[in-house]
Amino acid sequence: MTFFGAEAADPSIADLAGLLAGPGEAVRMGGTARLSIVVDAAWRVHVLVAELALRGVAATWEATTDGRHAVRTSYARTLKPLAAAWLRGTGKRPPAGFHLNGRRLRLWLAAAGAAEPSGFLLRLGAADEECWGPVAGALDAVGLSGALLGPGEGGPAYRITGRRRLARLAELVGDPPPAAPATDWPARS
Repeated sequence: MTFFGAEAADPSIADLAGLLAGPGEAVRMGGTARLSIVVDAAWRVHVLVAELALRGVAATWEATTDGRHAVRTSYARTLKPLAAAWLRGTGKRPPAGFHLNGRRLRLWLAAAGAAEPSGFLLRLGAADEECWGPVAGALDAVGLSGALLGPGEGGPAYRITGRRRLARLAELVGDPPPAAPATDWPARS
């Protein structure tokens, strides 16, 4: 078990910052907030709903008109501090001191990770350009320096390549969730 790996601590609401590092969105309403994310595969819905439940957050999902799936939490008071830290007006930006760990990376990978022949992509929100730099710094800090792919290059996403970085990613995110296809999750060496 690695100190920053997914199994190193109990699940917490703070882990959901991993969804916001990727294409997740937050909305505040009164004293509550809600998170939502659109995913491209049914297995991701199952994993995210289960991960949210582990953190005491109820979630629903529905099919989108383009064949994807929208996962949304209920509005909850417990999500307000996370949303308040990330939202700047209508935009999203990581708070000062933002960092990644295994649990946050696991959620990001489950929601928006994609295997490639040369490595893994961690997808970003298309309208979240203000996030990309701070998220890159957080990836660097855990040994996962990646190349930023712009929208015209199959992104926005960070591409993680190299044997050591991929081994580090696998170590941090842990074993694949039961619903995840093995080909869509980094293998531990």
